[in-house]
Amino acid sequence: MPDIPATSREWHLVARPEGWPKPQDFALREAPVIEPGPGQILVRNIYLSVDPYMRGRMNDVKSYLPPYGLDRPMDGGAVGEVVASNAEGFAVGDHVVHNDGWREYARVPAEQAVKADPDLAPLSAYLGVLGMPGLTAYAGLLRSAEFTEGDAVFVSGAAGAVGSEVGQIARLKGASRVVGSAGSDEKVRVLVEEYGFDAAFNYKSGPVAEQLALAAPGGIDVYFDNVGGEHLEAALERLNLHGRVAACGMIAQYNSTEPPPAPHNLALIVGKRLRIQGLLVLDHFDLREQFVTEVSAWIRDGSLRYDETVVKGVEHAVDAFLGMLRGANTGKMLVSLGD
Repeated sequence: MPDIPATSREWHLVARPEGWPKPQDFALREAPVIEPGPGQILVRNIYLSVDPYMRGRMNDVKSYLPPYGLDRPMDGGAVGEVVASNAEGFAVGDHVVHNDGWREYARVPAEQAVKADPDLAPLSAYLGVLGMPGLTAYAGLLRSAEFTEGDAVFVSGAAGAVGSEVGQIARLKGASRVVGSAGSDEKVRVLVEEYGFDAAFNYKSGPVAEQLALAAPGGIDVYFDNVGGEHLEAALERLNLHGRVAACGMIAQYNSTEPPPAPHNLALIVGKRLRIQGLLVLDHFDLREQFVTEVSAWIRDGSLRYDETVVKGVEHAVDAFLGMLRGANTGKMLVSLGD
């Protein structure tokens, strides 16, 4: 039986951010570690996930997920080891994925935990390439955008956890051209040299529309949108007849204090008969088994590569979150709490 401390640390939201979140909006607090009740397991978290959608939950507005409560522990994806179990089917030593992150220890209802096999893939992968971001990429490209072999694909935010996988899946499924945007020259290099994108550009180096036109001279059939704003406007211009947009995120406006200007060329949707489909991974869990089987095989044979940016220590979870919002990560941003 592992040693279980009497208390552990957890992050609370203590103020609603206005614009960019500040460290003062969060507090790291001690909380008692409580033995699991009937149907529950106690998990020592090993990795925590920080993700763009969490920014929206810090606002007190109605959305597809409830907002974080003030002076309450935040939640999010985590993977860890079961250290006590009062639930059938879960034993001490099992590894599980669950949604009670932002803390060192979590008491989790068994029905809200999914076992993770460390022999199939590293535990961290279950929060990234084989986790929620990976399933978002897989379902968004293949189902929401209805990708077909021969499509030309543009991915914004392509060096992140979702975008990097979208581009590689498109390549593996027979895209005619895969183009990505990222926020640094080094990330552009990674997209082309390591992930196999046909072309990529640094959106900070010039107007997105001009750079996309050069990178995709034949136009695009699919746009996977992680950014919104100028990227969406440029993509609408380059989309071919009957093009499709999977609208996954619009991180360019998450921290805006004023409403962003809409793309000025929305009328193109009519003439080109474009389709824009909003994307939430919550709608696509039925694909999870197929997704894990196919993507894990690509990982094992080296067809699909992934990166992780790992920040160590629960005390640095907010730093990791703020860094992710600013694009400091290549691939998935994670917080490691130790093995």
